[in-house]
Amino acid sequence: MQKKFLIYITFLSLAFSFFIFRVSDLAYANHEKYVDKYNKITNIYVSGSSAPRGRILDINGKVLVDNIGINTIMYHKPNYITLEEELKVAEKLVELTDYKYDYNENKLKEFYLLKYKEECEKLITDIEKKLYNERKLTKKEIEDYKLERITGSMLDSLTEVEKYSSYFYYLMQEGYIYDNKMLLKNIDEELYAKILEANLTGIFGSIDWKRDYKYGNTLKTIFGEISNSLPKEKEDLLNNGYSYDDKVGISGLEEYYEEYLKGEKAKYKIENNNLKLIKNAKRGNDLVLEIDIDLQLEVEKIMKSQIEQAKKMPNTEFYRESYALVSDPSSGAMRAIAGIRRLDNGEFQDVSINIIKNAYTVGSAVKAASLTVGYQNNIIDIGTRYNDSCVKLANLPAKCSYRRLGVLDDKRALALSSNYYQFMIALGISGNKYSYNMKAKVSENDFETYRETFKKFGLGTKTGIDLPGELEGFKGNQVAIDLLLNLSIGQYDLYTPVGLLQYINTIGNNGSRLKLNIMHSIKSEDKVIYENKIEELNKIDLEEKYLKRIQESLREVMRTGTGYWYASPKTDAAGKTGTSESWIDSNLDGKMDSFVLSHTFLMYAPFDNPKYSMVVISPNISNINGKTNYRAQVNRLIARDINDFLLSN
Repeated sequence: MQKKFLIYITFLSLAFSFFIFRVSDLAYANHEKYVDKYNKITNIYVSGSSAPRGRILDINGKVLVDNIGINTIMYHKPNYITLEEELKVAEKLVELTDYKYDYNENKLKEFYLLKYKEECEKLITDIEKKLYNERKLTKKEIEDYKLERITGSMLDSLTEVEKYSSYFYYLMQEGYIYDNKMLLKNIDEELYAKILEANLTGIFGSIDWKRDYKYGNTLKTIFGEISNSLPKEKEDLLNNGYSYDDKVGISGLEEYYEEYLKGEKAKYKIENNNLKLIKNAKRGNDLVLEIDIDLQLEVEKIMKSQIEQAKKMPNTEFYRESYALVSDPSSGAMRAIAGIRRLDNGEFQDVSINIIKNAYTVGSAVKAASLTVGYQNNIIDIGTRYNDSCVKLANLPAKCSYRRLGVLDDKRALALSSNYYQFMIALGISGNKYSYNMKAKVSENDFETYRETFKKFGLGTKTGIDLPGELEGFKGNQVAIDLLLNLSIGQYDLYTPVGLLQYINTIGNNGSRLKLNIMHSIKSEDKVIYENKIEELNKIDLEEKYLKRIQESLREVMRTGTGYWYASPKTDAAGKTGTSESWIDSNLDGKMDSFVLSHTFLMYAPFDNPKYSMVVISPNISNINGKTNYRAQVNRLIARDINDFLLSN
């Protein structure tokens, strides 16, 4: 007995000790933790509408993209409001907006069912009512019967005010009961004031935000677009605190830097079906670009002027646009990005995003990379000479340079853009020793030999530029000896404008391929929270003497070769021109029907210490089968004018 009593006392002591421990833990040791846990269970917090996004600025701090407030009319459902009162609010909004906002025909039956309940009850038979009371029909089935039986004449009996008020009523009911519902946005001051002065139950004014582009359409496709609600393909962002009605970047820089540009939404606590502000909204971080807006605007001005002049020239019926890029080759920083398209009505359109989305046949511009293939594989050496002529292979037409150029070494071959010299390298790569009308062998590996070297320069691969959706270019999929010859002179694979820019930068930067970048830094107020760092992607596998030879050859292009008229001699530049021929579908009927000429130019300067690089591309500049032999020089004139501007600044 005594033993049982001792066990009982011991048990009570342990229980009491545990009780004291729990009280102490709750009251002192972990009090805040338990309070927080309790609040999470008992309190409900919601976020406000999207906060203002961060601004976008140029390298000198000039604001390119900002936010502008727009008037919005909101509705918050009071606890006490009745259905009839809500309908009256909706009707009053119809009158105030002068029937401006249309109603949804498909929703009208639901609205009729809601407003005229007694009339709709008559649509149910006594047998159906009996089955419902016996629980053999559900309430939903009964409501569906009513909707099916509402006739057109019944809907016609609704007044215009009633029909239009259905638009506002359904907006008032969307989402959770405690949500603020947006009924009208971007309305003028007069209407905004008129609605607020009406003092309608649950109606209040608010300010939403939209982007304000300080320089009109300049760089607009690079900045990108913002959706007004979360797209289906972005629903994974729901796990990161987004809501379905949130604004989100869906293209360009807005998408790429979404996590920095998005603002922090206001936070509210729900108390008695009302929202109590807990935390104010905060604007997103500022995105500072490498772009110099003054240079950008000058480049666009030059391009528009020269495009306008070119369209007055013969054989330019298929010419629509040009692209010009300016960068710092020592860092990969983009200083200007311009894609200008002239529409049929004479207006200009920003198509700058095509620098990563489109690829072009660029012709002889690739020949510095092709020469590298010859050096790397011991097909040529410094000073190797060929007598420029034509290559005639079995069952194929002769392939020649644009004219007979005489005996050329590697330097002059690049300066004068000899096709024959590159053909000799391509035949050597494929294991062929040229003889007239020979049958030449070729393999997929021969194509890959070229492509792998080209990629090391940035051709046919991604540059790493900070824009979503960058293409690598387009690679031909056939294997034939004449196509290998075409590949060596830029007449087979297609390359993006940014790929060409990285290619010339790599040469100017002594064989170091650097990632291209538009972003300079990201700021929170005046504090830099992230800064771009120079990133080397690879080095060209080429002895220094050969790289120097290529650089000197490109300098000769500008001094005495095909690039002589593209820049003032004062520039002391290294560069390369390119002319390509291709077929296009001019009337978009799925058939390649027009043979056109395109021009490409790329360069860096000054030669000894490059400060800037440039790429200019003008696709489809001339109709080869036009009425005359005239070839518009718009590409050269754009490049020359941009160079002159850079020299003077």
